[in-house]
Amino acid sequence: MPYLIELVLFLLPFAAYGLWRRLHPQAEPSTVLLILAAIGAVLMVGGAFWYGVSRSLPPGMTYVPAHLEGSRIEPGHGERLR
Repeated sequence: MPYLIELVLFLLPFAAYGLWRRLHPQAEPSTVLLILAAIGAVLMVGGAFWYGVSRSLPPGMTYVPAHLEGSRIEPGHGERLR
């Protein structure tokens, strides 16, 4: 069920654009709208790149996943290679 919701949320903007084109076939998107969409796409890609770079482990480290130690959960972390 969650995959269906994700699929619907992904397809919703495409369906809205298709509906808009169907109702207004002679109209074109305004230049301001296209510029704002391009700025949004650049910000999205830049934010994803920044997040990936800021959350990555430094060279020479390996990720140790979360695991149980006794009765408590040890969170995932990075350790130096041995």
